Order: sequence, then structure tokens, then C-alpha cells
Amino acid sequence: MELSQEKIYFQKLKRVRGDTKEYYISGENIDMEKHLVQGKQYFVNAKDIWLRDFMPVKTHDGRYVSLRYEPSYLNGYESLRTDYRRDLAKDAGIDVEYSDINLDGGNIVFSPLRKKAIISDRVFFENPERERESLLAELSRILAAQIIIIPALGSDMTGHADGMVRFIDENTVIGNRTPYKAGHEQKIKKALKKHGISVIDFPYFESKGISAVGTYLNFLETDGTIFLPTFGVETDDEAIDDAKKIFKKKIIPVRCEKIAEKGGCLNCISWEK
Repeated sequence: MELSQEKIYFQKLKRVRGDTKEYYISGENIDMEKHLVQGKQYFVNAKDIWLRDFMPVKTHDGRYVSLRYEPSYLNGYESLRTDYRRDLAKDAGIDVEYSDINLDGGNIVFSPLRKKAIISDRVFFENPERERESLLAELSRILAAQIIIIPALGSDMTGHADGMVRFIDENTVIGNRTPYKAGHEQKIKKALKKHGISVIDFPYFESKGISAVGTYLNFLETDGTIFLPTFGVETDDEAIDDAKKIFKKKIIPVRCEKIAEKGGCLNCISWEK
């Protein structure tokens, strides 16, 4: 991900029928103005736009958990690392349980019931002082979920799971569609199959460097809507059509190639309360 040094703030998403949560997102460099509440700005002390990574996660039993956000890819960029407890907790207005496990929110993909959590094996690299089994046990306890490990993509400096899979239901995810028969995506399918989770291929195309252009599954999902990233290319129509077939929710395409070029899409820059 590109590390932003611009002034950072976030806006609230307008509520629509069926929403039970509040959703927040960076309004910069994406075409979502008509969907955002104008005026008030939130989390103004954040150091970067990647809201998903440093905000607390919510468990199926209603707890908020704030994990340690000290990713190795921010080494040397400490001024860009948001510390939730120090920088944002006072204004967030929620009760939080803190954990010293080093794990970005973008590397946690919950199932709809939040009883399963897919995490890439990058979590082991980021917590070298912990034994794997004890780390997994503690993650399962604090997240109140079954932990499912998939291999991280080596070319992704973050190693996040939310650029590789997203849940449809408790036993089905979508994954990036590629032409390779023995590539990384096949390793993910093999890992998930061991847990009884099937994978439906979803449109995707690779971009150079840190760019997330082409990662359609990094959408923002609300109770009734999928805000689907699009990039001004022919594959957009295929992604929109597939999303309409897969999800029983309203699909709203959102042009966001400018933000994607920085290394993330709509899930990366959003958070639900």
C-alpha cells in the first residue's frame, strides 16, 4: 500500500432501509459523494486512509477487539501508524478489549455470522515471538471464531486476506479468478477445502506493483448493499453481472481506480460500527 501523507478524515455512509450498523469510509478519490453524509468528519486523528486495518473488529458476541497495529511494512514510517488506543479511542465512543497480537484488520475476513475468520499466514511472520498453536488458540478465543489460515500472496506487501477471499455464506467464499492451474489461488482453494469451504471464482486482473486495480472482491458490504469497486475497464461489466448473480443485495458500482492505485479498495478504507 502507498502510505498517504495527506490530511486524513472519514465520512459516514447514509443509512438505507435494512442497515443495522453505522458505516464509515474515506471519501477521497472515490465516486461515492451521493452516498455519504456531508459535513461532519470522523477519526480526524488517523494517520492514514486504511481505516480497516487499525480500527477494532466486532465479534459475533458483540465485543469490539482492538489488535496491535504494528505491521512490518510500516517499519521506518512510524508517523503513518495509527495507534487506535492513543489516537482514536477517546472519540470513538465504544467499549474495547485490547490485544497485543499484531494483526491488521484487513487480514481478518469474517463469515456472515462472524463465527469463522479467514486470516493469511502473514500473521505468523508478524508475531515471531509466539508459538503458532498458542497464537491460533488466542486468536480463536479473542475473536470468538474458528480461525482458518490461508497462504499470503508473496507479492502483496501487506499479506491481507481481504484481497484474496470474501465470504458469501458460512461455507462459501469468492476468490480471485485467474488462468493459472497451479498458482496461488489453487493453494487457497486447497487450504479452504480442508475446512469445508468452497470457492467461487470472481473476476480479477493483475496490476503492477502495489496497485489493487483489478481486485473486485475488495468491496464494501453493508447489511443490504455491495459497493463494488470498478476501474473503468471492460471487466467491470463482468464483475457487476457476477455480483448480481451471487449476492442477494443491491449492487452499486463505484469507480475507485485512484484509491486502488495506492494499494487498496473499498473494504480497505471503510469500517462498520
